[in-house]
Amino acid sequence: MPQSSSTKKHAQDPPDVTGPNPKSQRTKMVKSSDDSDKKFVQNSGKKLKELEVGVPIVYGNIAFWLGKKASEFQSHKWTVYVRGATNEDLSVVVKRVDFQLHSSFNNPTRVVDGPPFELSECGWGEFEIVITLHFHTDVCDKPLHLYHHLKLYPEDESGPLSTKRPVVVESYDEIVLAEPSEAFFARVQNHPAVSVPRLPPGLNLPPPVPIEDVDRRKRSDSKDHPLSQWFTNFSEADELLKLTAARQQVQGHIARLRRQLSLIEGQHQQLKPAADL
Repeated sequence: MPQSSSTKKHAQDPPDVTGPNPKSQRTKMVKSSDDSDKKFVQNSGKKLKELEVGVPIVYGNIAFWLGKKASEFQSHKWTVYVRGATNEDLSVVVKRVDFQLHSSFNNPTRVVDGPPFELSECGWGEFEIVITLHFHTDVCDKPLHLYHHLKLYPEDESGPLSTKRPVVVESYDEIVLAEPSEAFFARVQNHPAVSVPRLPPGLNLPPPVPIEDVDRRKRSDSKDHPLSQWFTNFSEADELLKLTAARQQVQGHIARLRRQLSLIEGQHQQLKPAADL
């Protein structure tokens, strides 16, 4: 039986007692996408005032238990990644991604300079990974840091481990680019990974300048990603359905409470004359 995730210390090799302890935390499956959780990034260059471009992203990890091939220090194969919310190519916005692993790994800072933005490794323990997104120059000149707690074991650790069904932990977020540059806006107007508003009447944009080559586009086709069957489906339509169902349930509870209150008041009125006698 694996240890509790709150007490694990990661190591690629046997644990070093002098190494840093990981943070004890649990990563939520779905991160809230309301305004308080959105990350706002200012970009440079000639700007489009009062406009915002949204980039929905998902980051997380998938971990497969190695079964009979597992050893004390090599129990899982895992992949950590950043992807579009519905597996779109993010390279139109993101230039490269740095993954900062635990210090016990060889070369713990891993740089991925092209899509898909992911990293695969083997290990036995859980730890926090810092994921740093670097944007193209016409998008933003500052990197964005994300924090993900690598999860290898299921929440119900009393159950048996499976080599067929991986542990999947993902967070949804949205990068909001305030006052985007004209060049960036023109390039991403029709890109599926980006949500763009309508332009003000009479505003003409320069012709878009592509940033990727043919080979890059082929590598970035995440719609056919081999792990896509395990990805979480983050759908706004599904969320609206859940909210509607919850609202109906609450309204049903309110209606029942009102009926009960009305019945109690009626019984009280019936008992009142007898009490007066």
